[in-house]
Amino acid sequence: MSLSKHLPQALGEYRAEQRMRIALEQAHFTPPGDIPVGAVIFSPSGEIIGRGVNRREADQDPLGHAEIMAIRQAAPRLGDSWRLSDCELVVTLEPCTMCAGAAVGARMGSIIFGAYEPKTGACGSLFDVVRDQSLLHRPQVRAGVLEDECSRLLSDFFTSLRNCEHAYELGK
Repeated sequence: MSLSKHLPQALGEYRAEQRMRIALEQAHFTPPGDIPVGAVIFSPSGEIIGRGVNRREADQDPLGHAEIMAIRQAAPRLGDSWRLSDCELVVTLEPCTMCAGAAVGARMGSIIFGAYEPKTGACGSLFDVVRDQSLLHRPQVRAGVLEDECSRLLSDFFTSLRNCEHAYELGK
């Protein structure tokens, strides 16, 4: 096979990984006590137009997911429309039903996620909200981009949380 047939796919993978690295950096801004998830939205030209981290615990807001924060920031930046057509949501953890639904509702062009979420994932793991044939809009999905790095971020958080809880119990 010729190199030209593989080049577009390789460039797409490279771009997805570069964008996921930005989302991973974003996740490090998550407030203490919140699950470290980073989300970034790119415009069709590649400009970052929205960023978010989980803030559910910090803000005591059940809607305080990284994807929702990024969508809220991105929507007004495109001018006269809230539609995020041809934009790309890059998030370190598979979106839940709320966030997948918000991406569909915002007419997001594509979703790239890192770690799979078997307990709440709505882009194929538990549910597949974004590929539901009854919907008028279905974003493209690329799953498992830098999955190991994204999963490690989460496992480190939960290990640290368990260690703190264990130390607290020992101190009682």
